[in-house]
Amino acid sequence: MALVSDSDLARRAVVTVDEAVNRVPGVQFLSGQVNIRGSSGFVEGLGSRVLLLVDGVPANEGDRGGIDWDIVPLADVQRVEVVKGAGSALYGSAAFGGVVNVITRDIAVGIHGRARATGGWYANPPSDVWKFRDGSGGLGGVDLTGSYGTEALRGALTLGGRHSDGYRQQDASDQWETAGRAEWLPAPGTRVTASGAWTSHQYDVFPTWCGPSQCDTHGQAFQPFLIDTSSQGSYTRSNKGYLFATLDRTASPRFAWMARGSWLRSHFTDYNPDDWSVSDRLGAEVRGVAHVGGGDDRVLTFGAEGAHTHVTSDIFGNLGQVASHDEVDVAAYGEGEQRLGRVRLTAGARLDGVAVDGVSQAVQTSPQLGAVLPTPLGTWRASVGRGFRAATIAERFVTTEAFGFQVIPNPSLRPETAWSFELGDVTTVSSWARLDAALFWTEARQLIEPTFLVDPSGVAKIQVQNISRARLRGLDASLAMTPIPSLTGALAYLLLDARDLANDSVLAFRPKHLLTLSADYRWRTLSVGGDFRYSSRIERIELEAVFGNDPRVPAKVLDVRAGWQRGALSARLLAANALNYIYNLVPRTLEPVRTVSVVLTWTY
Repeated sequence: MALVSDSDLARRAVVTVDEAVNRVPGVQFLSGQVNIRGSSGFVEGLGSRVLLLVDGVPANEGDRGGIDWDIVPLADVQRVEVVKGAGSALYGSAAFGGVVNVITRDIAVGIHGRARATGGWYANPPSDVWKFRDGSGGLGGVDLTGSYGTEALRGALTLGGRHSDGYRQQDASDQWETAGRAEWLPAPGTRVTASGAWTSHQYDVFPTWCGPSQCDTHGQAFQPFLIDTSSQGSYTRSNKGYLFATLDRTASPRFAWMARGSWLRSHFTDYNPDDWSVSDRLGAEVRGVAHVGGGDDRVLTFGAEGAHTHVTSDIFGNLGQVASHDEVDVAAYGEGEQRLGRVRLTAGARLDGVAVDGVSQAVQTSPQLGAVLPTPLGTWRASVGRGFRAATIAERFVTTEAFGFQVIPNPSLRPETAWSFELGDVTTVSSWARLDAALFWTEARQLIEPTFLVDPSGVAKIQVQNISRARLRGLDASLAMTPIPSLTGALAYLLLDARDLANDSVLAFRPKHLLTLSADYRWRTLSVGGDFRYSSRIERIELEAVFGNDPRVPAKVLDVRAGWQRGALSARLLAANALNYIYNLVPRTLEPVRTVSVVLTWTY
């Protein structure tokens, strides 16, 4: 597991959770989709192979299965935990390639407050022939948080909003967000928590950059800052939110239990083309943790979970007609930890059942086995586990048009599955350096991917199918260094061999090399630092027939930052993509240009 701490979030002056997760070793984002060790690749608008949890509650979209990274205001985030590898033994579907758990802040006793203001601007295109506006685009936002707590009752409220002009044509966005949390501690060992958040986000849609015959290219092969003129006026309004209620009870030093109910809602409306979908997910979970013998030598975790998702839309059904779908998920799981001498063994399994519109779609068993052994050469770990992901409502029933091709539904999709293996070691290289390295191997089957097919009339169409067998293996290593107390640094490297075994080719959208360097130096109230990220050229993409001739280059991105803090006040300066490197990771979608921002924070 990798950890993004509260200090990491502040130091990097990030605005959303995904900006912080994107710097975790072995993690890369492709146009908003998270890849942990290459697990997800890229599929526009469809399911994620990584599960998002908010305080342990599943938060992936109920219809598309994707992740809304802005569902939790960053001001409410205490830390982010990233679990690498198949996690279905505890978390079920979507934990195919890993888990991202966002932990929100506890409420302290007393009166506390925080105000955070952000302002900045985007660099202009480096070439005059690419310019699309007279001035520079700007961005800004404000977050306000207040809390009050006693020993028995505590509450907190966050309000915020932000605006961005964007760095490309038709790229503006506006967002408003609110979040609240209440805690009641009626007796020692008992805690009742209720939390909720709501975010409204409206943003222009930049489908793909334009080429010849799509706009005035000024003699260029393509215009990366301009849109295809047929997409002018496209935008999306996205509303999403959640309500969680949890009862935690420590009955004795040997036993604790938890019961929780949740509601997750997402509602998007696309304009030009006009599509919409509303999804509601109601969930419940009970879990117990028993310390057999009174210590930590033997720990048992067991529980049950259920959810009902209702989706209404005009895109996940008959073309242009409103359709409704229901999905029911039930599961039971258990895990045991046992210490045998110096070795700690972990074994567990989860049984999941998924039914869509009253028809059983999957019954999956996900076992997992692990071992940890401290030695003079470091702490060694080994694990093997099974992951799976059931097809989403969108993947089964989507009916739309993409890239000029009709997309047709496939209700009979089967779950994709994987076996994941890891052998790793954490060792202290010296008094100021710590190395964490792991060899990993994943064998995946029935991968769900979009593919071309030709109907009896000879017309090519796109359908999501179980077509791929894949193997992902490689090395995930990170070196953390503190040569002097005021200087910290890190080096992380991911070597990925990703093969599509169905056609003996490189798996799409998986770069072979991913390198991250970071360093921070602090002197009294001042600090400076930076991150450098290198990603090798993506060798293969989906829809090669449409985008295969587009140029692809490696990504070389440098972020630099500086900070000042004195008492309750702090100021952060961040220059993301400081060298203004022009590149893309997915077809005809330009990655952010140099963005300079200033963050001012006051804490009471």
